[in-house]
Amino acid sequence: MDKILVVGATGQIGSELVLELRKIYGNENVIGSGRKTAPSKEVMESGPFEFFDAVNRQDLEEVCKKYEINTIINLAAILSANGEKNPMLAWDVNMNGLINVLEVAREMEMKRVLIPSSIAAFGPGTPLDCAPQETVLRPTTMYGVTKVAGELLGDYYVRKYGLDVRGLRYPGIISHETLPGGGTTDYAVAIYYEAIKNKKYNCFVREDTRLPMMYMPDCIKATIDLLQADFDKLKHHSDFNVGSMSFSVAELAESIKKHIPEFEITYEPDYRQEIADSWPNDVDDTAAREEWGWEPSYDLDAMTADMLKHIGIKHEKGLI
Repeated sequence: MDKILVVGATGQIGSELVLELRKIYGNENVIGSGRKTAPSKEVMESGPFEFFDAVNRQDLEEVCKKYEINTIINLAAILSANGEKNPMLAWDVNMNGLINVLEVAREMEMKRVLIPSSIAAFGPGTPLDCAPQETVLRPTTMYGVTKVAGELLGDYYVRKYGLDVRGLRYPGIISHETLPGGGTTDYAVAIYYEAIKNKKYNCFVREDTRLPMMYMPDCIKATIDLLQADFDKLKHHSDFNVGSMSFSVAELAESIKKHIPEFEITYEPDYRQEIADSWPNDVDDTAAREEWGWEPSYDLDAMTADMLKHIGIKHEKGLI
């Protein structure tokens, strides 16, 4: 029986992933965790939840033993924009937390570990048009540095110890459930909220900024698909490119205007523009498609319609 610990379960991805995993594996078999931020009521009430800091190895080990964990999904991270404000905190959380997860999993002989990476692993030297699976990785942010190191560590534990470690490079993730937590692609979520609330948005990157993006249902699907993939069929392990859609901010605004014609957007690029410019505008995810059958479901207009529908309901209820 799978007993899954989701570290970082209060974030944008973790809060939705926990609920979906509980539908598949049973509420009591999926343990959410966070450092101090309270999870949603649904996450807290639908199954076990533990508060601890993943940087504290003893606490992590105690929770794993308490619930007889055999699978860890490590989502705890300081993201790109916030990481540049406090690089040493990003290193501490992203690297020391990861080492703790890998070491506890190794010592307990766990079934598998999933440690997501990000397009932040890319940087100058990476082809901007459809970044290859194997390519130059020279990130310009501490977050990106930790993601590259995490990919290398994951593959090292596969080779050195035979531990099943797997990971995928998330593009920008867009969701109507949980607000993002300080990433460079946050504009792609904020724009929908501002369109509903104020019919206008001031964007912190240029209108021609084009980045790989993914709607949350596809993000959850990709994560679970990789989690359940046959290890023997994986040629790659900790660094799968996963694609879904790629669009400029101007194209995103036009998609919104199909539903809200009066929507207006202005641009005031800040320090996050340099980060965005260091990332590719799309990725080649052939390896993920061939090795574990990855296939997205949403395009830009389908995502926009669904985002505006759900955020509109929240607005009508006075929740935003």
